[in-house]
Amino acid sequence: MILLNSTPIKTMTINKLVAQTRTCRRFTGSPITTSTLMNLIELARLSGSARNGQPWQYSIINDQQSCCDIFPHLGWAGYLADWKGPAPEERPTAYILCLLNHDRLNVAEKHAHFDLGIASQNILLGACEQHILGCRIGAFSPEITRTFNIPDNLTLELIIALGEPKEKIVIEEAKDKNDIQYWRDTDQIHHVPKRPLKELLVTLERTTD
Repeated sequence: MILLNSTPIKTMTINKLVAQTRTCRRFTGSPITTSTLMNLIELARLSGSARNGQPWQYSIINDQQSCCDIFPHLGWAGYLADWKGPAPEERPTAYILCLLNHDRLNVAEKHAHFDLGIASQNILLGACEQHILGCRIGAFSPEITRTFNIPDNLTLELIIALGEPKEKIVIEEAKDKNDIQYWRDTDQIHHVPKRPLKELLVTLERTTD
């Protein structure tokens, strides 16, 4: 079991940085500067991209009113059915909107979402290094698009909510193959079961002619 604390991790190895980069859904309310968010977008810019098509663009949101406008359209924690999302004082203080530019899809369209996985993970790793955690949100109401004037060639595909973490997160080994649902205990510590390493490894035998 790995208990993830809230201490700065500037000097951590990549192994510890990845372990600390968890999904967080409750935040302290501390603001995030535009320059910090720009640095995270730079990490996305440097990400690998299929055939170097680079079809993703990003919009930074960190003003209070826009954050308030975005929040009601978001879905939070599907496994926590009775939880409607963070309280007002625990909500994200910044968002990164991930937008697919359809004018750039002629190079490697079927790989675009692989690119987004790489880019969004780079963003979250960089955020964690700055003592910021986030939550990738794909469950949002189409009504959110009315909040912004989004050009016709761009489609909003993912929202990354960000903030200084308030909750504690524990990684633990899954008890069996069906033990994949995250949960919270009575102290509101968030538990995330992960399959053991041996279940991820597959031995493949060579075929014979």
